[in-house]
Amino acid sequence: MAWIESLQKAIDYMEDHILEPITIEEIAQQANASSFHFQRTFSILTDITVGDYIRRRRLTLAAQELSRESGKIIDVAFKYGYDTPEAFSKAFSRQHGVTPSEARKTIGKFTSYNRLVIQVSLKGAEPMQYHFVDKEAFQITGIKQGFSSTNGENLIGIPKMWAEVNQNGIDDQLFQLNNDVIPGVLGVCVDHRDTPSGTDMDYWIATTYDGTAPEGFSSLEIPAAKWVVFEVRGPMPDAMQNAWKQIFSEWFPTSGYTHAAGIPEMEVYSKEDPSSPDLYSEIWIPIQS
Repeated sequence: MAWIESLQKAIDYMEDHILEPITIEEIAQQANASSFHFQRTFSILTDITVGDYIRRRRLTLAAQELSRESGKIIDVAFKYGYDTPEAFSKAFSRQHGVTPSEARKTIGKFTSYNRLVIQVSLKGAEPMQYHFVDKEAFQITGIKQGFSSTNGENLIGIPKMWAEVNQNGIDDQLFQLNNDVIPGVLGVCVDHRDTPSGTDMDYWIATTYDGTAPEGFSSLEIPAAKWVVFEVRGPMPDAMQNAWKQIFSEWFPTSGYTHAAGIPEMEVYSKEDPSSPDLYSEIWIPIQS
C-alpha cells in the first residue's frame, strides 16, 4: 500500500499548496518518483493531467469564493494564478459555462471538481494474465523522439509518431530486423531529467536487434532486469489503455512490487490487425520488491 500512500501524499501536497506556483518536480518528489513517472501514473489513473487537475481545482475554489464572498473579481483572478482578468474569465467560463460576474450573482450552474482521493480497487472481475521474466541486458534499435509529459503533450505526440511510422514503412523494417529476443515491435518510454529543450522522456519505436544500427536508426541498451509481463488482448488503443489502468489501480497497489528506477517500460506489438478483437500484445514493466 506504500505506493498508494505516496501517490496520495503528492495529491495532498498539491491541495495544500493549491494557491502557490508549485512545480511538477516538487509534486513528484512527494511520491518519491520522477516527474515523468508521476505524471504518467497520475494521468493513467485519473484520465487527466496534473496541470488539468490543478487548474480545475483552482477554478472550482474560485467559483465557491465568488458565490459566497464580495471581493473584487480581479483579486480572485490573481489569487488563483491568473495574470489578467481576461485570462481568468476565459478559463472560468470554459469550465463553468458562466462568467465570473454571473457566478458572483449565483446565475447558472457550476462544474465542481472535488479533492481527489486515491482508493485501491479490488474488483477482480477482469482477470489479469501475467508472468515474470528475468532477462539479461539487450539492445533495441529504432527511432526516438523527445517529448514533455507536462500537460499531456506526450499523449498527443506519441500517437502521431506511430501514425508516421506506419505510413512510411518503418514498422515493416523493424519487424524484419527483429532478432526474437522479444518478438515484435516495441514502444519504449525512457525517463530522463528535463533538458533545455523541455523534454522529460524519450519515446522509442524499436525492436530487439544486435549489431550496428542501420542508417537512419539509433540503438539503446536496456539493462538487465526482472520484468512483469502482462498479456493484453483486444483492439488498439482501448485494450492497451485499459490494461495500463488496471495495472496501476489494481495490480501495483497489492503486489508488493514497485517500478525499478532507471529502466524503461515497454509495450510489445505484433503484426496482427490492430483492430482485431483477438489482437495479442504485451506490457513489460521492470520491477523490484
